[in-house]
Amino acid sequence: MKLVRTVGALGLVGFAAVSGQAALAAESGWYGGLSIGQSKGWISHDRIATQVGVPVTGISFDDEDTDVGYKLLGGYKFNKHFAVEGGYFNLGQFGFTASYAPASSFTGSMKLQGVNLDALGILPLTEKFSAFGRLGVIYAEAKDTFTGTGAGAGVAASAPNPKKSDTNYKYGVGLQYDFTRALSMRGEWERYRVNDAVGNTGDIDMVSVGLVYMFGTSEPAPKAAAPAPYVAPVAAAAAPVLVIVPIVAKIQQYCSILDIQFEINKSTVQREAEEKLDTVVTFMRKYPNTTAVIEGHTDEVGASGDNMRLSQSRADSMVNYLASKGIARTRLQAVGYGETRPIADNSTEIGKRLNRRINAIIACATDIEGIAPIPARIAMALELEFDRNSAVVRPQYREELLKVANFMKANPRVTATVEGHTGNLQATREAAMEISQRRAQNVLNYLVTEFGVDRSRLAAEGFGQTRRFAYNTSLEGQQDNRRVNIIFDFPTQ
Repeated sequence: MKLVRTVGALGLVGFAAVSGQAALAAESGWYGGLSIGQSKGWISHDRIATQVGVPVTGISFDDEDTDVGYKLLGGYKFNKHFAVEGGYFNLGQFGFTASYAPASSFTGSMKLQGVNLDALGILPLTEKFSAFGRLGVIYAEAKDTFTGTGAGAGVAASAPNPKKSDTNYKYGVGLQYDFTRALSMRGEWERYRVNDAVGNTGDIDMVSVGLVYMFGTSEPAPKAAAPAPYVAPVAAAAAPVLVIVPIVAKIQQYCSILDIQFEINKSTVQREAEEKLDTVVTFMRKYPNTTAVIEGHTDEVGASGDNMRLSQSRADSMVNYLASKGIARTRLQAVGYGETRPIADNSTEIGKRLNRRINAIIACATDIEGIAPIPARIAMALELEFDRNSAVVRPQYREELLKVANFMKANPRVTATVEGHTGNLQATREAAMEISQRRAQNVLNYLVTEFGVDRSRLAAEGFGQTRRFAYNTSLEGQQDNRRVNIIFDFPTQ
């Protein structure tokens, strides 16, 4: 019996008709699954005729060249384009009965099973739909059984139950649809190169459908430890008036951050800054247990000592203004950092202006619901950090994103911009911009698909490495720069 190649067909029109709205599949991690389908081989009549010594025209054949096949699989997905997968396969049983005169028959059957190790190349087609190709090695066992009547009995008696295990190759193509971040459905065609235990090699094709489950995508958020002193992020572009950011170690809390810039060598509160400060006054009055650390910063023009004194003077001015509005001085602290913490390039006028600033880091309140939209633009931000070179939304942020969704549903006129950022770790600026855009888009899609936020109220924008607020010389700084900020914009009227 010789098995030779045959072509399998795979129709997945139903899959192709489904368009996804979110990139739900996790980009890396362990997974497992099960596939089942139809396997097919081709019985070589010429080879059988040669074996029994009768011309093929004098033989009638009854072939069993299809069966049910299945496989159990497990693998690791390194990123959205590559995975390694192994498992066990059973291609089923194939057989024939050859009848010829005088009153003779020759019957054979073969069972095939084995293990495999494949490399998968993955091509995302839409946010839920992807294609993949595989190439791998197999170690397969073929078990044959031969019987006969008349002259066929003598042919079978020479080797009635041969078996052979051999190493060979396989390849295939398929399509995958992601129902959720964890659960996906596959349809694929594969070709297995096998040895039939009597000295012949050929191909068995299998067309199958199956389910794949990605582990670790629905884990609850771990209990947070007490955080280290929090350093406020400062964006390098025009800063929002009021920002509300979660401390990662205390994901049930939010903080307010204020950003005010100064003219050259000035430390007095400008009139346009008073409205921003009044918003902070309102916030601290609502939450009487909050405290604030007012940080003063300068550009690098001038002597370092003079800049340190100027930054302290700027911080003191903010404290004095807040105290004049009824905020107890015991809740306020002023700290000057001089030129030691730049957020922009001091070689440009724009960069210098961005570095002449005040940051007010206000201790966390326990909700955002109480801050009602007012007839002036203010903003709030939720910060999410990412693993290196990854755009996967961490499971521990689910509850925080649910709060974001609830807040937007409670305030239907509020819109939000999801800003993606990264450190200086990618090979090119374009690569950094691409991963930051994917981070922002993944968070936007998460809000839409998981919590039903109207997509028209959300926008995603990647900034690459252009808005770092920490130095990349430390692992902590690199992690701080791998982030997404969700900025909520209240209507102006």
